[in-house]
Amino acid sequence: MTTHTFALIVDGPDLQADELVDEVFEAGCHDALVGRADGIQFVDFDREADSFQYAVLTAVAELESISGVNVVRLADAGLVSIADIAARTGRTRESVRLLIAGERGPGGFPPPVTDPRSRYRLWRSAEVAAWLRENLNTLLNDTAEDQPDSSGRCNTSMMEVLDGDDAGAAAGGPVVSGTDPVTGPADGGVARGPGPFLGGDC
Repeated sequence: MTTHTFALIVDGPDLQADELVDEVFEAGCHDALVGRADGIQFVDFDREADSFQYAVLTAVAELESISGVNVVRLADAGLVSIADIAARTGRTRESVRLLIAGERGPGGFPPPVTDPRSRYRLWRSAEVAAWLRENLNTLLNDTAEDQPDSSGRCNTSMMEVLDGDDAGAAAGGPVVSGTDPVTGPADGGVARGPGPFLGGDC
């Protein structure tokens, strides 16, 4: 398996408090390090998993099994969703989907880093930016969400509510249905959490 390194921004109780340190470990986060910067709490993971998506799903489920903990967003991993690409190029999600599928444009769109069969696909922003520039003379513009927050981290990807059965089964933990943890609600609706909404048309 591959080791995936990422950080989750969390709201809720202080996970470094003496009474919660053991609970974090017992929840399954033995590969995590909790930190805080400028009042923002984050959890760094070095997680072994078959895919980046599975690593994030299980980490979110484990953290949210702790009373009061809410995973707000995934700190920047240099990844973008279909909704990100659409927003940053001024295209519709359907237009981006057609580019990805090779049904529009020259073809050869970079492959996703997550399971290509999944609804929840993510691409490396550098690869997408290079393809757009070389093939369509289009820039992958920065957005407000790409600027560092007060923790010094970037908020490119939003951690929304776990997608029900997949997440619960992945971590053996509580199931919270409704949206994807990385790209937002599958129906394009509004998801909870204070971070940027990236949509779910992936």
